[in-house]
Amino acid sequence: MTLDLAQTIAPVEAAQKPAPALAAGTDVLGRIGNLETRTARSVSEIDAAQAVRYRVFAEEMNARLSPDAVRRKRDFDAWDMVCDHLLVLDTSIEGDAEEQIVGTYRLLRQEVAAVSGGFYSQSEFDVDALVARHPDKRFMELGRSCVLPAYRTKRTVELLWQGAWAYSLKHGIDVMFGCASFHGTVPEEHALALSFLHHNVLAKDEWHVTARPELFRTMDLMPSEGIDARKALTAMPPLVKGYLRLGAAIGEGAVVDHGFNTTDVLIVLPIGKISGRYLNYYGADAGRFAS
Repeated sequence: MTLDLAQTIAPVEAAQKPAPALAAGTDVLGRIGNLETRTARSVSEIDAAQAVRYRVFAEEMNARLSPDAVRRKRDFDAWDMVCDHLLVLDTSIEGDAEEQIVGTYRLLRQEVAAVSGGFYSQSEFDVDALVARHPDKRFMELGRSCVLPAYRTKRTVELLWQGAWAYSLKHGIDVMFGCASFHGTVPEEHALALSFLHHNVLAKDEWHVTARPELFRTMDLMPSEGIDARKALTAMPPLVKGYLRLGAAIGEGAVVDHGFNTTDVLIVLPIGKISGRYLNYYGADAGRFAS
């Protein structure tokens, strides 16, 4: 499940374009003003990221987490200790890095997933079949994205995406994927947007992937001729719209996640299919942003 970020991933003004890492050897993946992005450096920083997730998912979005999670006020699961955690920090906040975390994104590379219980998304979508179809490509799963309400601005989203992009180039990733969420557990309430995705951007052929049969909920809720594309895009969660702009496709079928009170779709984004506009903007050379 992922939070629908408050802004799309359209390019910002040149003055706010993410800056590269400041010096050779640094693990900072980019900066915009007082915000910077990098991966977590310690268990305590991961714990702080889990606290941010709890504030957003449980306190704001009313996700039903385990009693232990509620007691600890942390959103956590078994994947947290094997994933890398991309952070956005507001360096103008006094205190340690743990107090500066305002956004986070969880990253799981294929070689790590292979020895650590697989991908999180496999619990909802048949991503194992997709990965097996591409033995020559390296996959990375993105998930658990969230930003604190006061920081849901275009530049924060720019920084999260730029950090994921720099990380993927640094690690030689060929395909990014992960769940994106519509609020609520009734897919029919999102009939226009889901039907638009089904008829227009369904992942096909070698990239085709489906929801698990026992969880499959149809996205084909309206005939294509009855869909107003402009209205459908307006009804789309910002995170989904952002990925569509990059050139992503959508898996077939949605999955209802009652625990997080969402209806999930699967985003599939091969690096080679990212539109040239964004490749030019973020840079095709990993050295530009990543140490």
